[in-house]
Amino acid sequence: MSSERTVVISLASPDRFDRIRSQHAELRRLHPDRFDDGSLRHVVCLLAPGASAESVFADHAGALPATIDTTAADASGGKVRLGAARNAGAAAAIELGASLLVFLDADCLPGDHLLDRYENAAGTAKGDAAGREGTATRRLLLGPVTYLTEEETEGLAASAPVIPHPHPARPDPNDGEVVDVDPDATAEGSGAPDPFALFWSLSFACSPEVFARIGGFDETYAGYGGEDTDFAFAARRAGVGLRWVGGAHAFHRYHPVSSPPVEHVADIVANARIFFDRWRIWPMEGWLHAFRDLGLVTFDARSGWRLTAEG
Repeated sequence: MSSERTVVISLASPDRFDRIRSQHAELRRLHPDRFDDGSLRHVVCLLAPGASAESVFADHAGALPATIDTTAADASGGKVRLGAARNAGAAAAIELGASLLVFLDADCLPGDHLLDRYENAAGTAKGDAAGREGTATRRLLLGPVTYLTEEETEGLAASAPVIPHPHPARPDPNDGEVVDVDPDATAEGSGAPDPFALFWSLSFACSPEVFARIGGFDETYAGYGGEDTDFAFAARRAGVGLRWVGGAHAFHRYHPVSSPPVEHVADIVANARIFFDRWRIWPMEGWLHAFRDLGLVTFDARSGWRLTAEG
């Protein structure tokens, strides 16, 4: 077994199993020898609203390829807790001996060089020859994500080439280059976003030590929204910076979405209030303002954002 082991971690409810299968097949196509030599594993945390970890594991663990390691997250309370699911995936990966954790959303396919670029970026951050930890060690590694159109997604079945066109609101360094954001970094200019608010969990990597330093994801958040930004803010508080990694492309496959996501308004308001209580700023304000325009939520300085039905 290789002394260095990268473990890709994904979350999946049963309706995402087909996408997990194709994601896993792409990992095996790109790295045909690494699953055999033990330097690469793929952990999938199973989850289903209203189901306990034991029941979802019993019902679905055999539905995925045998070369996938599965664990499960408890959602018996009715709502999925994505933070808890990511923590469960990380725990399973660490149990497998991971030296690098790579979180990849079920809807994402890895680019040709995603793992190589993450591993290189992690390797250059391991400190000096004397083994002293450098500040670069304490970073979350982030790769550019391209949102594929419906046409591009359909073309994947015919192996149509896809040209990366990453989300424009986030850094996209040249291949082989990195952009570092230190924990004390602030927004550049009036109206610019907090650089740590740009973190998302579609594709990122870190060492088990960094994940432990941050404390993992907060498991208080239930349903949709908030836990990503909370994790990034917790990283900053723990002295962990960001490193945007050029060439570590991932491709998010198209699926219909609503904008704003009105079906998640109750979760978003509840999670925004949890976030505000912890960090004293409001997350997801674009969605919250859009919900207010639709008459779904209200805001006042004393009570904050609330569902209209709550008064």
